[in-house]
Amino acid sequence: MAALPALSLVAMNGEELLGSVQCWPLALTGADGVARPLTLLGPVAVAADSECKGLGSALMAAVLALADAAGAPPMLLIGDAGFYGRFGFASAATGQWAVPGPIDRARLLLRGDAAGMPAQGWLGPAASCRAAA
Repeated sequence: MAALPALSLVAMNGEELLGSVQCWPLALTGADGVARPLTLLGPVAVAADSECKGLGSALMAAVLALADAAGAPPMLLIGDAGFYGRFGFASAATGQWAVPGPIDRARLLLRGDAAGMPAQGWLGPAASCRAAA
């Protein structure tokens, strides 16, 4: 499936790639069969010689600002709550969501309005991506 180009960024220094972040269309389908859109954020990657300089945080801030301005669906990622919590990500709503493969539940983090999301559901590609496959 293709990443969302408007929400996928790179940080460059001339021709040198310093870091990147990608976002992907995702959906949470509840027991009612309704697929609710989400945006999967990740990976966030920073070149080894650019680590600990705030580049990962800057990429996060930039992609979240773009997502907010575009009215993007709530964002989901798998990561460390200690880092991503400062950007508004938390695991409170995701504890009963089924995912393909094993996962540490504390690392399945959501940012955005979870009011319309079912407490239980299955995460998978957005319907438009399944139809194109």
